[in-house]
Amino acid sequence: MKATFGAGCFWCIENDFRKNGVTSSSVGFMGGHLKNPTYEDVCTDTTGHAEVIQIDYDPTKITYGQLLEIFWNNHDPTTLNRQGPDVGKQYRSAIFFHTPEQEMEARKSKESLDKSGKFGKKIVTEIAPATEFYKAEEYHQQYYAKCGLGR
Repeated sequence: MKATFGAGCFWCIENDFRKNGVTSSSVGFMGGHLKNPTYEDVCTDTTGHAEVIQIDYDPTKITYGQLLEIFWNNHDPTTLNRQGPDVGKQYRSAIFFHTPEQEMEARKSKESLDKSGKFGKKIVTEIAPATEFYKAEEYHQQYYAKCGLGR
């Protein structure tokens, strides 16, 4: 199964998703209008893409609900088009669903968290159908591991 999340800088969230049951992950771009964007293109904040992580996972080992928990707990879903010092539409909070079941679970999860008041402000996370995924350049893949930065 596939899952795709945007939670700010893709370098920052990739390690958080590399858990038991996640069989592979790639960072890249989704949700924009430019075909085959480069990192430099997306950084202009004119392509409409979000920096995302696309995950392949084994649902018998990790559920989509558990992936949503990782997503919600590893970024601020209340800030529009920014995460920390990173500002721009490419850093937006987004869930790109691949199935109607993922859409329903994502919307239910967002609504439940909003009602709980956990974040103290309204969640602005976009929930949209997955579109074409453009894998980022190789040097972005598992960036923290390559740089020995681990999180």
